Amino acid sequence: MLGLKLMRLIERHAEELALGLTQKLQATERTSDFRRIPSGELEVAAAEIYGNLGEWLLQKTEEDIEARFRAIAARRAAEGIGIHQFVWALIISRNHLWQFLQAQAFADSIVALHGELELEQLLSQFFDRALYYAVLEYAERADEGRRKNNLMVGKSNSHKMAYRVATEAKTTTETA
Repeated sequence: MLGLKLMRLIERHAEELALGLTQKLQATERTSDFRRIPSGELEVAAAEIYGNLGEWLLQKTEEDIEARFRAIAARRAAEGIGIHQFVWALIISRNHLWQFLQAQAFADSIVALHGELELEQLLSQFFDRALYYAVLEYAERADEGRRKNNLMVGKSNSHKMAYRVATEAKTTTETA
């Protein structure tokens, strides 16, 4: 039950958490690409996750987490956020949440400690899945980009080959 109380505490402080996270993302050199994204947009995205944490941890399915974080990764990739910076941002998000919970210092009994550990396990699973699906999206976009590039190179080479054949045919016809 304490795990649920902690989730509700996080949800009640979602805007404060989102603001703090946004400030960290924009101040940290490892996430410098995030400075291109308006603070308000980052705050809304973080508040959506923090504000509905109980739902994300207890009700959302694996498919829900996959869909959400692939969509976020696709958007961030399109905005030019490097995968290394996106991954670091998720790590900062998780750590920011844990710093908040540690500041609340709930574990004053074994029951409270059990609740915190239970919540830690749920959060770890959630962030692990978020990372996995975000990286999967980035990887698939990179593969798609390479395939498109190879097609362009192939077309370019085909045009060069056709030009050479036509030039050789013309030269052969002229000399004959």
